[in-house]
Amino acid sequence: MTNTTSPLTLPTSTPLSIAILMGGTSSERNVSLSSGQAVTKALEEAGHKVHPIDVGNDITQTIAALKACHADVAFNALHGPGGEDGTIQAVLEWLGLPYTHSHVLASAMAMNKATTRMALQAAGLPVAKGCLITPTEFAECAPLNTPYVIKPLAEGSSVGVHIFHEDDATARKKIAHEWSFGPEILAEEFIPGRELTVAVLDDTPLTVTEILPQDAGGFYDFEAKYATNGSRHIVPAVLSADISQQALTLARQAHQALGCQGASRTDFRFDDKTGRLVILEVNTQPGMTPTSLLPEQAAWRGMSYPQLCHWLVLEALGNNPFTASMCLTR
Repeated sequence: MTNTTSPLTLPTSTPLSIAILMGGTSSERNVSLSSGQAVTKALEEAGHKVHPIDVGNDITQTIAALKACHADVAFNALHGPGGEDGTIQAVLEWLGLPYTHSHVLASAMAMNKATTRMALQAAGLPVAKGCLITPTEFAECAPLNTPYVIKPLAEGSSVGVHIFHEDDATARKKIAHEWSFGPEILAEEFIPGRELTVAVLDDTPLTVTEILPQDAGGFYDFEAKYATNGSRHIVPAVLSADISQQALTLARQAHQALGCQGASRTDFRFDDKTGRLVILEVNTQPGMTPTSLLPEQAAWRGMSYPQLCHWLVLEALGNNPFTASMCLTR
């Protein structure tokens, strides 16, 4: 549906008081600050009264700041543990303050990669072969046939991810000794091929993006995601109509299987040789930085960055008169 009247333009008589939660204490703190600053600017330009809150170690200070600003709604721009795993969501529920993105259960499930795998498998959706191991077990032997990937259960932005194309006992022991991401490691088969992602708004998948890391021999790691020119995005991805539709459908089904709300983003690997499309993870707090994928896909569909931020706020309040599809021009 073509939207020529910009229905997300807020009447000047009804500005909202919005708390912007950013920062946090995870390894993705700087990413969150970048997201929060961009969101703050967009919502200020839309006429809202915004209150940026840098979330630190002392949750009582965050609660005091939330109470002091008398916000109508909170925009959650946090990433990683504490902001994406149901923790801050539970605090906001306790305060009775509406907030953007997924609620406690969906956030907790999606942040834990093992739980996500279980939920997706139960829904009949494709995931890579994998297993859980302890660091001690990983030091002793390879968990899967090579090539395989190991990753933390509850980190984002590819933090702590290692790819083993050949078994290397020395590297395994070193990683196991230095492991600081909890008592378990997720090992998964490495899926060769292309990196794809699909953002979903209001059960509406936007488009398929192919991600090409600037380092042709690398993968979509933290630097590729957030460094300037770290990766190139092809929007929409050059794929057959069948594969594109499959990715869109799987992203919507993953969003629904986990009970996501507002926005999510599902990441895939696609093997051209076999036609295999596998879900890697579901992100309930997609990045909102200048290089982030959700805003880029929304823009391609005709929803500007300020409109996206405004739509998420209206969705959080539970009285959004505009479905995502109403706000997209293609």
